[in-house]
Amino acid sequence: MTEKQTGDKLVRDNIFNEMLISLKHNIVDKWYPLSLDQKEGGYFTNISYNWEILPEQEKMIVTQARHVWALSKLRSFFDNKEFESFARHGYDFLKNKMWDQQYGGFYQMRSRDGKASPVCGFGDEKRTYGNAFGIYSLAALAAITKDEEILNFTKTAFNWVEDHAFDPELDGYFQFIAPDGTPFDKDSAYKTKAYDDVELGYKDQNTSIHLLEAYTELYGVWKDDKVKERLAGLLHLIQDVITTEKGYMNLFFTKDWKPISFKDAPEEIRKANYRLNHVSFGHDYETAFLLLEASHALGIENDTKTLLAAKKMADHALANGFDKEKGGFYDEAYYFAGEDKCTILKDSKNWWAQSEAINIFLMLSLIFPEEKKYSETFLKQWEYIKTYLLDYENGDWFEGGLDKEPDFKKGPKGHIWKCTYHTCRALMNCLVMLSDKNDSLYSTKEGFRHIKDEHDKFIEHWKSVAKGL
Repeated sequence: MTEKQTGDKLVRDNIFNEMLISLKHNIVDKWYPLSLDQKEGGYFTNISYNWEILPEQEKMIVTQARHVWALSKLRSFFDNKEFESFARHGYDFLKNKMWDQQYGGFYQMRSRDGKASPVCGFGDEKRTYGNAFGIYSLAALAAITKDEEILNFTKTAFNWVEDHAFDPELDGYFQFIAPDGTPFDKDSAYKTKAYDDVELGYKDQNTSIHLLEAYTELYGVWKDDKVKERLAGLLHLIQDVITTEKGYMNLFFTKDWKPISFKDAPEEIRKANYRLNHVSFGHDYETAFLLLEASHALGIENDTKTLLAAKKMADHALANGFDKEKGGFYDEAYYFAGEDKCTILKDSKNWWAQSEAINIFLMLSLIFPEEKKYSETFLKQWEYIKTYLLDYENGDWFEGGLDKEPDFKKGPKGHIWKCTYHTCRALMNCLVMLSDKNDSLYSTKEGFRHIKDEHDKFIEHWKSVAKGL
């Protein structure tokens, strides 16, 4: 072994150990079983910076489902049956409380005990985005349990989305679903009181990418022709319609897929509609990973199109949104009219985007080993996370990088948008990519060994495709 190889191995071993500690001791052991609501079912949502369960406890399908997904994956990763029982605990709440027993579909929001909640104004409404996470979690749980009841419920959830949210005329999916299962928009008789009403009537990238994610997971346990067709359709939609030539995604669209843009509008209108029209770097490179996963799940051979699309998305974010001094990716930017380079308008660095970055850039460093920018970005990004996001005193990650938002040092560890999904996925994937057959996880954990072997095939597949570029 050369001196360089020895040095590279030491770096790899150090990062592997740091990530394993971060995952197991500073995230998983902090969240579970503390977050399990033993009285009402499901998982506690609002948790303080020092792990106190806060008095107000609403439960959103997105958060509840993300816990089930994370626990299902952790069960295989650590070969720990306790995580399966924790995931089944959440499954019971999804099936009996979050699912509408009359009209079907997952409610977007419930109270702690599973009844109607005034939080965010959702009432009994559904969102396709939330239902996507329901499917995602159920498919992951079905994969580890081989339980026909869970798989059948997963199929029911998929069919409900297809029956109520899919647009057979113009493609894609409607996001806003009324209590009775009917899609609605600004012209509908049904009127929403929800806080996200500014998005009403539009199709969007976020629903699309998470349906892609969910259907990829679902196709792994149910090789159904319709699932395959819809997954392939989403792959095409995201690459060819939602993603721009520059490599970032437009956020919202009309029903016939015209992008919503206010860059030519007066400043006050542009600012008022900023939520609908900006660049979100984290969503872009997260989607790069999801595209690679989906294509591989579909078994598409020599898919240079998807690999180039994913690479372009990551490259755009790296060129435009990465803090080259401290590390970390900025949250949001904007392409002003007449300008070829985007301008950073929100320079905070939220936790989920930082975690997704280590996953995709480590992955690209393996697929394109000759392009050192990917491994260099991964290393700098992990240093940023260690310096500004890991809470060494209380555990878990701060909600945002302390270099930009120091008040997050006392910010909550959990709320409706923050739990264990992004961080657990990123760290598990990175640990798999960094591991070798001499690591104790590989030699002693059958589940980890299977995950590692399958992921190695995934990387080798894309390395082979890369040779044809």
